[in-house]
Amino acid sequence: MTSEKKTERRSKRRRRSRRQNPDGTMTLMEHLYELRYRLGMALLGIAIGAIIGFVWFGSTIPPIPTLGDLLLKPYCAIPPDLLLPGTQCKLLQNSPFEGFMVRLQVGIAVGAVLFSPMWLYHLWSFITPGLYSKEKKFARIFVGSAVILFVGGAVLAYLVVPEALTVLSSISSAEFVTALTADKYISFLLALLVIFGISFELPLLVVMLNKVGILPYEKLKRWRRGIIFGLFCFAAVATPGQDPISMCVLAGSLTLLFELAVQISRLNDRKKAKDNEWEGLSDDEASPLNYDPKPEQATPASEVKATTFDEDAT
Repeated sequence: MTSEKKTERRSKRRRRSRRQNPDGTMTLMEHLYELRYRLGMALLGIAIGAIIGFVWFGSTIPPIPTLGDLLLKPYCAIPPDLLLPGTQCKLLQNSPFEGFMVRLQVGIAVGAVLFSPMWLYHLWSFITPGLYSKEKKFARIFVGSAVILFVGGAVLAYLVVPEALTVLSSISSAEFVTALTADKYISFLLALLVIFGISFELPLLVVMLNKVGILPYEKLKRWRRGIIFGLFCFAAVATPGQDPISMCVLAGSLTLLFELAVQISRLNDRKKAKDNEWEGLSDDEASPLNYDPKPEQATPASEVKATTFDEDAT
């Protein structure tokens, strides 16, 4: 009985394999088993990455600095006269396990980023059998562009954090000194990185909606001013520090990215209109063909002489 169960499990696993079943035809239960397997592998990748991030927080592999040094670099950029004397660019710990929990939180976030190819691959492997070849190509471009835009937004946020912290710390500097706790600082930093990264997906969303016909270029052109105003309002509300530096940088970046998306939509609609030139015509309506005759070009005299010579020779 045990051998029969093992054989049955192997056969089911073989049927769920993409190598044996490339078109993804499965029953509902097999789809659920496949989903469980893909989620398990994705969570395993994040867990491995979390362990690596947890160890990397306090260890270094030259020339790569520790993760703690990278996270503290924006905080250390604050002028020393604004910091609490004696802290020496160190974060405060208010509870015994605060440092451990912060280190674990950062490790999970870094693990999700480092092992994103692994869990994205399993997500892609679960979705791709139900897509056509054209949709697979579009999905690859979409996922690749999304990753690049998110990383670009996070890097920009990391460069903005020192200036934002300096501005926030300089307010009422005569009455206050800065001594941030580890939990509040890491939460502020991660929130800014995530907000910038997700916000940078805006052009991808606009282009995708334009691709499916929901947002044509003419609407974007009419709504441009209102959308740009909305982007500035979003930047003022979304930034966690509410400082003018991060607000202006986020709003300016989103405006440039939105304008880029508008121009891509314009080119896409122009190409779509050219491809669909005959669509929408009734049965008795003439097709948009050019019936105007073109004048025949005169043959050069040298070619006429050569032709006459060839005929005489023949």
